[in-house]
Amino acid sequence: MTAPAWPATAADPYSLALRSGRGPLFLRRADGRRLPLDIERWCAVPDAADRTVLGRCTGSVLDIGCGPGRMVAALARGARPALGIDTAPAAVERTRSTGGKALLRSVFQRLPQEGWWGSVLLIDGNIGIGGNPAALLRRIRQLVTPGGLLLAEAAPVEVAERFEVRLEDDRGATGPAFPWARLGQRALRATAEYVGWTTAGQWTVADRHFLALRAPGPGGEGR
Repeated sequence: MTAPAWPATAADPYSLALRSGRGPLFLRRADGRRLPLDIERWCAVPDAADRTVLGRCTGSVLDIGCGPGRMVAALARGARPALGIDTAPAAVERTRSTGGKALLRSVFQRLPQEGWWGSVLLIDGNIGIGGNPAALLRRIRQLVTPGGLLLAEAAPVEVAERFEVRLEDDRGATGPAFPWARLGQRALRATAEYVGWTTAGQWTVADRHFLALRAPGPGGEGR
């Protein structure tokens, strides 16, 4: 087990941004570079790129790091069984307020229906959760049904890196440091296949890059 995606309190920059539905919000790296987080898009309804992900979901759906819950709420509106998990209370609250089901939980904690989820979502940069993509992808294999599907979003550039970050808003307020990672499409595919996933598809919409990854079927082996 590892730490949650990022430490969250009622007054940390991430929680405040989720409650307002507005940024700007960044992940600040130790080297001073800032990675913008698209809070406004996350708090809106699913866009065209999101809909390509939703349309590929099969069975019950688990959204890891669901944030304000746009994907879970959209699935609920379509009468699809779906659950979001997030380590920020504000994210869980907002997801529930829009009609989605959500739990305050890390992916590395015990979850409902382990081994029975038909599809798992890992979008909006959430391949970075825990700072160790291989460990995260192994954990997700424990969550999906044999032959289940992982729909994952890659970084917009080809990169493979692990580092520490802090959440920061435009007023300079920051949260505690936590590990994070970024993988471009090629690196995500290679890492996933190394730990036992099979690539079932890849596509790009509006400069967002996605992979559909298939877990081994019954009796399948993997790293």
